[in-house]
Amino acid sequence: MSLISSISRPGPSTSLSRLLKPQFSLESRRYAAGEAGPVGKAGYLQKLGSAQKSKMRKKLPMYKALPASQLDRPILVSNKPQFDPPVFTPAAIKAATAVGQPFVINPKDNDPMKCFGIPRKLWLEFKLLSRPYTVVREVTKDIIQLLEDAKQSSSANTRVVFTGRPGCGKSFLLLQAVESCAQQNWVVIYIPRAVDLVNSTTSYAYDIRTQTYLQPWYSFQTIQRMLTVNKEAFTKIKLVEDLVLEKSVLAKGTTLDQVIEAALAERGVSVAQAPVYLEAVMKALEAQTQYPVILAIDDMQTLYGKTAYRDPHFQAIHSYHLSLPRMLMEFASGKRSFQKGAVLGAISASQTTHPIPLELRDALDLHNENYRIASPYEKRDKVLVEYAKGLKNMAVPEKLTLAEAIGVFEIWKEQQVFGREKFFYDEAFMGKYTESGGNARDFVWKGLLATLDT
Repeated sequence: MSLISSISRPGPSTSLSRLLKPQFSLESRRYAAGEAGPVGKAGYLQKLGSAQKSKMRKKLPMYKALPASQLDRPILVSNKPQFDPPVFTPAAIKAATAVGQPFVINPKDNDPMKCFGIPRKLWLEFKLLSRPYTVVREVTKDIIQLLEDAKQSSSANTRVVFTGRPGCGKSFLLLQAVESCAQQNWVVIYIPRAVDLVNSTTSYAYDIRTQTYLQPWYSFQTIQRMLTVNKEAFTKIKLVEDLVLEKSVLAKGTTLDQVIEAALAERGVSVAQAPVYLEAVMKALEAQTQYPVILAIDDMQTLYGKTAYRDPHFQAIHSYHLSLPRMLMEFASGKRSFQKGAVLGAISASQTTHPIPLELRDALDLHNENYRIASPYEKRDKVLVEYAKGLKNMAVPEKLTLAEAIGVFEIWKEQQVFGREKFFYDEAFMGKYTESGGNARDFVWKGLLATLDT
């Protein structure tokens, strides 16, 4: 036998796969022509849909308030006197006894809270309560006085950002400022969830003329809400220059309500041109002196960083390359300003996907133990540094005072969220106030709403 033949005839294989028997086998099924498989059988898709619906039913549903027609049932009728706090008005909250007192917000059809919306955490609280309630704090009176002084000066002089630990009440304070201005005939522009401008949830398109990415649908919604809230003021404010559109021109001197109504009338065509309409409206608001203007932005830190939007090379787009965030940052930085008014913002540390950037921390002097330590050699974006320049820090107190906490406690007690007859309310209040360390959100959500003493 030759050497070649011995090599070409190897001995029996000792491979583990050959020695071990197969643990399982796959059985292929073939269906004859005309025979229905599992998907083709009658009722298969209906059964699949019902199975998915049964799974959805097992999930915890979103809380929904009962309609007013069902609230008169005997089991829901209470023997307690009706809780009827005073209405939240600028005159009422200026009273010396207003601090710590509960107030109710009676939103009209054109109220900013109804038209622009509110932050999600506030929305959840108001869903649990029968009406939107709020408590006046010492810092509320400070911000109301700040807005009184800003009535007759440029918004470049009043650019304030509310800061503080999570849950201290920054969003509530911003809402109180917006509601106060709306009742005093200010022009109100309220952005309650600025994260929606940068999280890639709305359409965008590149504009070669401005070299920015436009956000037509969000711009269209913004001018629509602005008209609803500021209808009376917009009938008197006029365009300062001709508005050149694709197939028409709106002449200088046209009132803003006519401009926006023209956009709403041709919705199918005007959505794509909504950023042009919005820019014209903002220029008119910059030039007019009849009404003070408040621009309020919640989750403001989300504007100062990279966004979830992507360019054609799949690189993250900077916020200053998007039309709406860029416009808001121009007013926040003082590059653009209103003749009368203020720019208010609130930052949130609970947005973990959009932490507070270094450029904003430097501008607001937020280098303390509540934030990660940043090296002085860490790079800063020069463009964002310019957009954050001049912002003033207004620290919201970390703790509720006893008077303020009593007001919050009274709202939830009178709404019968907890407690019963002969309940030890004094002990419960002091216990939950101590457990939460005076933090407003923890006092409500981890204290009053999480208690088992009901």
